[in-house]
Amino acid sequence: MISEPVVGIIMLFVMILAIFIGFPIAFTLMALGILFGAPYMGWTVFDLLVQRAYATMSNDVLQAVPLFMLMGYVMERAGIMDRMFHSYRLLFGPLPGAIALTTMIVGTVFGIASGIVGAGVTMMGVLALPPMLRAKYSIELAAGTITSTGTLGILIPPSVMLIVYAATAGVSIVKVYAGAFGPGFLMSALFLLYIFGVCLIKPELGPPLPKEERNVPWSRILWEVTVSSVPIGILTVVVLWIIIIGWTTATEAAALGALMAFLIAAGYGRLSWSMIAESVRLTGRTTAMVCWLFVGASLFAAVFARLGAQAQLEQWVLGLGLGSNGFLWVAMLVIFLLGWPLEWTEIIVIFIPIFLPLLKTFQIDPLIFGVMVAVNLQTSFLSPPVAMAAFYLKGIAPPHVTLNQIYRGMYPFLAIQLVTLLLTWLWPELTLWLPRYLYGE
Repeated sequence: MISEPVVGIIMLFVMILAIFIGFPIAFTLMALGILFGAPYMGWTVFDLLVQRAYATMSNDVLQAVPLFMLMGYVMERAGIMDRMFHSYRLLFGPLPGAIALTTMIVGTVFGIASGIVGAGVTMMGVLALPPMLRAKYSIELAAGTITSTGTLGILIPPSVMLIVYAATAGVSIVKVYAGAFGPGFLMSALFLLYIFGVCLIKPELGPPLPKEERNVPWSRILWEVTVSSVPIGILTVVVLWIIIIGWTTATEAAALGALMAFLIAAGYGRLSWSMIAESVRLTGRTTAMVCWLFVGASLFAAVFARLGAQAQLEQWVLGLGLGSNGFLWVAMLVIFLLGWPLEWTEIIVIFIPIFLPLLKTFQIDPLIFGVMVAVNLQTSFLSPPVAMAAFYLKGIAPPHVTLNQIYRGMYPFLAIQLVTLLLTWLWPELTLWLPRYLYGE
């Protein structure tokens, strides 16, 4: 007779196999939870499914997800980022690497608004790759800039990934957001310094904007920069500020951000029924994916724990004799490898709950762990041989841009991500100083 913990471990391996084969993940998790749970729990497993679905729908933290998604999609569909990109390209025109610097800044802003890796890489690829290729930029530098800036959205607040992590880990979303500020903006600043430095040393890699393209009066350039930056800047500062200082919940701030995005789109003359319909459709599709995944993962985790498999895994990990740092880096390695075939949504709601109960045992702050997971996933998305960001860019790049060139362009930015990950581990205050300053111990 197979013991219950062994049945739970078998369920875990079947789930991993089903994901790699390509079954729909959310419904696979629900089906496995029912299939493996029914022999031991009877009809109670169906009651548990209903309870988990209701708990997901009533989760105060997850309610912010569709609103932040809507804010990002409205900004994308209204062409707000296009205008910002073209104005900043003129502003930085005389500098080496002008278009790459612009790409990094605009991509960071879009990452703040969206947090979706695929959308970030695709949008910035469509927007920035053609002008960089026309300006004779190095394909490697162009590809590295676009793919790295597209991954920033999963770390820089108001990241949707951090919302889902906070809901999964049961930690304060405002503290997670405050903790992510240091590593997130440090990484963005290091990206900018690298781009400027390499183009200053080797101007042929990223030349300034051609004179004929920046033959625009400075008054016009400053006006365009102001018009494109101020509304988005106000939206970003207001939404983040009222969350961080505790004036509103994340959900209320997200609702205000979505409203402001609609107002900005209307002010730019881009608001239309077709744009609204498309933004709502994309928001509904993405939100449904996240929430059903959350329901399936919650049911799977409950059955997994009921069978005693979670306790068995914990005993096995404790039996390895790992210290706090050893466990942390084993967890980071597993999450890094999972980032090759999976999106962050599956990793956060399916696999992170396996590690969470062990954080207290190894005295690891869940806030630092969450930020390190976000940086780690950015690193994974830029790491060959899979590197999902590379495939997103390859899908919209001209045929002469090869996958190997994209890979080579990502390596310097990958190194910067690894440096940020190490600094987050070696210097906990990078993450903890702002939450501690705002909220105390």
